[in-house]
Amino acid sequence: MKKTILTFLFLIATTTIFGQTETQMKNFDSNFTHVVYFWLKNPENTTDRSKFETSLQKFLDNSLYAKTNFIGTPPKASREVVDGSFTYSLIVTFESDEAQDKYQKEAAHLLFIEECKDLWTKVIVYDSKGI
Repeated sequence: MKKTILTFLFLIATTTIFGQTETQMKNFDSNFTHVVYFWLKNPENTTDRSKFETSLQKFLDNSLYAKTNFIGTPPKASREVVDGSFTYSLIVTFESDEAQDKYQKEAAHLLFIEECKDLWTKVIVYDSKGI
């Protein structure tokens, strides 16, 4: 019984210290969304794409604040209003403005930028708060 209680307390502590649980990461949080579009310098270069994808996934796997995330590429546009000019899109959700602010300064995010900043020519960010 004592071992079960200690295990339970350990799980609660690690979740509190190290961020979201895997279950929580799957639940979209409408409080704050961070949508990022990347245009790579050499979008056809498989080495650049692999480096970008690997670094981005590593960053998201290690983020303490990103609640949910989605990495995408543009589909074939079937309507004039669809902008498919970007190379990658990223959608990340946060539980609050404060969590998003901390995410901007966390080591995993800064490492991703450092590893990949030479790969892109343009980045556009759209942040939104739920209504």
